[in-house]
Amino acid sequence: MPSSHDNSASPAATKTFFGQPRALAHVFGVEMWERFSFYGMQGILAIYLYYSVADGGLGLNKEIALGIVGAYGGAVYLSTIVGAWVADRLLGAERVLFGSAIVIVAGHIALALLPGAWGVGVGLVLVALGSGGLKATATAVVGTLYAPDDTRRDAGFSLFYLGINLGSFFGPILTGLLQSRVGFHWGFGLAALGMIAGLVQYSFGRKNLPQAARTVANPLPRGKYPLVAAIVAGVLALIVALVLTGVIRADNIALVVIIVVIGATIAYFVLITSSRKITSDERSRVFAFVPLFIASVAFWSLYQQQFTVLVVYSDVRLDRSLFGWEMPVSWVNSINPVFIVVLAGVAAALWTKMGTRQPSTPAKFALGTLLMGVAFLLFLPVANGAPHTTPLLWLVFILLVFTIAELLISPVGLSVTTKLAPAAFKTQMIALFYLSISLGTAIAGAVAKFYDPSNEVPYFTILGLIAIAIGVLLLVSARPVLKLMKGVR
Repeated sequence: MPSSHDNSASPAATKTFFGQPRALAHVFGVEMWERFSFYGMQGILAIYLYYSVADGGLGLNKEIALGIVGAYGGAVYLSTIVGAWVADRLLGAERVLFGSAIVIVAGHIALALLPGAWGVGVGLVLVALGSGGLKATATAVVGTLYAPDDTRRDAGFSLFYLGINLGSFFGPILTGLLQSRVGFHWGFGLAALGMIAGLVQYSFGRKNLPQAARTVANPLPRGKYPLVAAIVAGVLALIVALVLTGVIRADNIALVVIIVVIGATIAYFVLITSSRKITSDERSRVFAFVPLFIASVAFWSLYQQQFTVLVVYSDVRLDRSLFGWEMPVSWVNSINPVFIVVLAGVAAALWTKMGTRQPSTPAKFALGTLLMGVAFLLFLPVANGAPHTTPLLWLVFILLVFTIAELLISPVGLSVTTKLAPAAFKTQMIALFYLSISLGTAIAGAVAKFYDPSNEVPYFTILGLIAIAIGVLLLVSARPVLKLMKGVR
């Protein structure tokens, strides 16, 4: 009997998109435009929140602004739970992907057209929900294009990651130009147009995806629909009440997201491992995912500071002068995607050439986390400098190390999650991987308040050494983790 994952045609029949299944191009495209809009907006979000009203911003306290950015980023990946659950229990991954793209468009339009706090509140909530739903399901849809033993899988995910970073590169550059020349809302408007382009493109190509992309893995009995509706209404009412009573505030929202994500993570691990619908081998693989999850959290809590601490660093410490012209702050967010675009294909070719000789997934995760810690230590030679004195090339070098670490964690994490996932929890396991990003991103916002531009050494040293220690621990325990993975590498 064929595996439930075996939904692709033979490799020979599908080598039509850079050697990958042709349908990969459709998901590649919508994810590229989603990242264009997401990073285009996020590239100017922090400075919009803390720039003065006279400069077109909202004039928030800088620590509060960075906390909001971290909490928002955490909420994006937290909402993958919602999208994954709806995909696995109600609609299937492909339909959720399409609906999520529509919600993202609405969110960016709100940011572009609604003024002040209302635009930020409505826009960020919609973009967070839509992006979360799209991210978990897009990864699941890519997974349906490959048989379990298809050696092109890691290379395919690396190409998928290339599409993500093409959008991530152009988004901050173009929205940053508009923001610096005509204002923040024009930048947000361009992000909306980018997502509209992605939605239109995907609308024409979605019919070519395999039927497995629309399969509901674990259908919810219709008798339980009213209970689910009641739970959703109760959660929404609780959130509104907590906001109105001041329990959830702008200055503690990052901490709130961290608590919620930790609770959701524990609940999901318990839900999956205690299910009667998984085999003993599948349960062992889920347990093997725990150390990978921890390493991923450590990695993302440093990496996602590109949108919190690194924004402030680029604004006040970095020399952004290029031949007498000052580069927009948001352009720093396009440096990492350039390296991804250049190196993702190299990584894909390397893993393909090495085949079974490539490092195991735990080893890749360990090296990626360790390198991320090294990247933070690289800030030390230029720490505590005068304003606008850090050479741009030095930051470019640091972000190159960021990128190498990212290629060892992110596309590899997406790939291994689809391989470790129990058949009944395919999309929800992917949501667990995104929960690690959610937790790391929220932590990036929460720890940003400890960043002191006048004394940067303790901040970069402590966080860098913690990441290095976690990487070393995973590296020495790689063999027992592999044993738990039951044949998955």
